[in-house]
Amino acid sequence: MSNVFEEIAGLDKLIHEPARLAIMTILSNSQSADFLALQRLTGLTSGNLSVHLSKLAEGELITYEKQFVDKKPKTQIKITKKGQQALEKHWLQLENFRANVQKLKPE
Repeated sequence: MSNVFEEIAGLDKLIHEPARLAIMTILSNSQSADFLALQRLTGLTSGNLSVHLSKLAEGELITYEKQFVDKKPKTQIKITKKGQQALEKHWLQLENFRANVQKLKPE
């Protein structure tokens, strides 16, 4: 039984954090997203979102480009190939964990 629950310990902590999982999931379904759209969709403050984006960028799971449009900053964020693969692996691990836990249910 403990092997099943050890699976949860093997999850990628960088992605598993709820805010980062939300960010990655949003980005996996689009070519890119701007900072304000991510902020609106996740409900995070700008500071909190910035911290999470920095961590994802450090892990090479996303890239972002900052530029100015009409003298206003605009940041475009994209998921990397490594990020897409890591996210797919994460969802697969969660699905496997759930399936294995279901097997433990008494009949």
